Amino acid sequence: MNPFYFHAVNVILHCLVTLVLMYTCDKAVFRNRGLAFATALLFAVHPIHTEAVAGIVGRADVLACLLFLLAFLSYNRSVDQHHVGECFPPTTSPFFLLLSLFLGTCAMLVKETGITVFGVCLVYDFFSLSHKQEKSNGAIHQRGPQQPASPQPPSLPAHPHRENGKQHRFPHRGAWGGCHSPSPPEPKSGGFPVSPRAVWSLMRYLTARSNRNFLLTMRPFLKRATLVVSYVVVVLYFRLWLMGGSMPLFSEQDNPASFSPYILTRFLTYSYLLAFNVWLLLAPVTLCYDWQVGSIPLVETIWDVRNLATILLAVVMTLLSLHCLAAFKRLEHKEVLVGLVFLVFPFIPASNLFFRVGFVVAERVLYMPSMGYCILFVHGLRKLCTCLNRWGATTLTVCTALLLLLFSWKTVKQNEIWLSRESLFRLYPRHASALNNLGTLTRDTAEAKMYYQRALQLNPQHNRALFNLGNLLKSQERKEEAITLLKDSIKYGPEFADAYSSLASLLAEQERFKEAEEIYQAGIKNCPDSSDLHNNYGVFLVDTGSPEKAVAHYQQAITLSPSHHVAMVNLGRLYRSLGDNSVAEEWYKRALQVARKAELLSPLGALYYNTGRYDEALQVYREAAALQPSQRELRLALAQVLAVMGQTKEAEKMTNHIVSEETGCLECYRLLSAIYSKQEHHDKALDAIDKALQLKPKDPKVISELFFTKGNQLREQNLLDKAFESYKAAVELNPAQAQAWMNMGGIQHIKGNYVSARAYYERALQLVPDSKLLQENLAKLDRLEKRLQEVREKDQT
Repeated sequence: MNPFYFHAVNVILHCLVTLVLMYTCDKAVFRNRGLAFATALLFAVHPIHTEAVAGIVGRADVLACLLFLLAFLSYNRSVDQHHVGECFPPTTSPFFLLLSLFLGTCAMLVKETGITVFGVCLVYDFFSLSHKQEKSNGAIHQRGPQQPASPQPPSLPAHPHRENGKQHRFPHRGAWGGCHSPSPPEPKSGGFPVSPRAVWSLMRYLTARSNRNFLLTMRPFLKRATLVVSYVVVVLYFRLWLMGGSMPLFSEQDNPASFSPYILTRFLTYSYLLAFNVWLLLAPVTLCYDWQVGSIPLVETIWDVRNLATILLAVVMTLLSLHCLAAFKRLEHKEVLVGLVFLVFPFIPASNLFFRVGFVVAERVLYMPSMGYCILFVHGLRKLCTCLNRWGATTLTVCTALLLLLFSWKTVKQNEIWLSRESLFRLYPRHASALNNLGTLTRDTAEAKMYYQRALQLNPQHNRALFNLGNLLKSQERKEEAITLLKDSIKYGPEFADAYSSLASLLAEQERFKEAEEIYQAGIKNCPDSSDLHNNYGVFLVDTGSPEKAVAHYQQAITLSPSHHVAMVNLGRLYRSLGDNSVAEEWYKRALQVARKAELLSPLGALYYNTGRYDEALQVYREAAALQPSQRELRLALAQVLAVMGQTKEAEKMTNHIVSEETGCLECYRLLSAIYSKQEHHDKALDAIDKALQLKPKDPKVISELFFTKGNQLREQNLLDKAFESYKAAVELNPAQAQAWMNMGGIQHIKGNYVSARAYYERALQLVPDSKLLQENLAKLDRLEKRLQEVREKDQT
């Protein structure tokens, strides 16, 4: 699979998001192409987006962001643009309103954070689209005409603008002023507007109900809000239904703060994490693919110095909110409002505020909130430019350009880190999970052990590092240490099903079957939804002689995971061992409906071969070999079927090809011997067996079979003495080789050594007492001996 196309799609989506963000800023925020372009440029090169764009998992965030912006634009389009600037303009395009609901739903289905677009739309509608320009001293505060992009962003005029004695209104401005009483005179201070105006604006808003026409005036907005809120409730219910009515389950490794028993720790840590995320947007110096337990220690006391960052963030956000509230009738403060809602709303689902999330910090979830950050950043630059002289504005512009270049360089370097898993894991060495993952990647067991131990030094309760180190020690035959580590892995991760399976299999290897069964049962109790655990327990039950119980657990594994083809194959093998080939065949075929893989075709082909259905076996093995042409066992099985079916030339060619690739293939020489024997090329058959014997297999039974086959070839060439020696070597290695004993008796029978022949026949009969052939040979031997006795008696007389 070529990853290029996955990356290309992600990059294209990121470009689309950037373009749509620029359009949104131009039409709904700044109404200035230069500022919109600056916002989009900052968004395009921000390093925090690397994870979302470089990784396939992040595609959900990028696509959801695109749908988020399209839904926002559609909602704005649904409001009557000719009446924007009056109090609560009506909805003139139900199509765009419904389109906004549809796009918002798509955003939610792609990524849960997408649903926050509805909250953004309603807040924007209430405070911006329904926001009227306020009169002061008979004049209307308004923007100057749109200016082209320049190093110094345009500022708002300080005085009313008149042209030809006429006041100008801009059609895209919402209104409040016509609904409420005039505000008191504003102080002419150039400082940051805070509580006096904020309190007055809030009081005026809260007392607006005294106006008889207030509710009537608000009716268009209330209709839209009621529709959106009702729809959101339905969509949320649908989303919960898709999730089975419950939230996902996470472990302490994923989000340790949420598992803390202390409310203060949770509150302080969650609050600090908000500041940490803002810092990643402001200064993305240290980035990590996975901020898990240990990477950010918990804030457990109010004296922790990190609380200062939390307090600073709270002060800044409070001042910005009061600033918006105090000046929400002033057109130039729309940017702060939009920036805040774009920053805050998409981050709410990841804030642990309503439900537990499965991470400490995830850079990809900042993809959508970073839009708000970019809007606020560019708005702040514009305000600074208006306060500075020409040289100051030029200096600020140059610094901004340098910052964009720095961000671009950081993004390029961060993309290089995403080229491989190893470079990702090496990025943050203090991260226990990264060290554990590095251990899983390396092939050097000593190096892997070092990484696991370092991970456990950082976090002694890291259950996956305990699990991996335990398995490593298990492979080194240090089983008692492995058992201790696996038990600790279960202790610190009671819902980690793999640890139960590994520990139980290790105990079973030591024939501690009772303990192994207890571990399996404990695992099934703590991890009832683990299909793999049920499947592994089924294998254990088969090995310990309880196939009936195994059937139930295999079926439970398939119930939990209908695509669990391994359990289906195991169930098929179990039924085949019980002699029910028809049911076994059904399970094999059902597994193949899930996945058409070579390892699933192989047992079905073996069933067909062993039941004499050679045509079907040939078809199955041909398909399996086509799927995995490099797998030796499949091609060898195919050659064996061809040989049985009489297609010895093709079988010979295929087997010789395997031998040319792997000269140490023992089974290949055995099959070649059978093929040559069938072709009556006994010299070649004998040569193939000799080559097999030269490989010196370790299993005595295998060597015994080879000597037995060699004896057969020598017997076919009438080399009876050599054949007898081969059979003799076979029974010395495997005394249970009844056929060799019988053939030895046959040779002695032919040579007239009836006493020796009887001894060999009787030895073979002890091994196979029901053999009719042996009984017939003994009967023939009796007749010959009787006839010989009669001849001797006649000669004596």
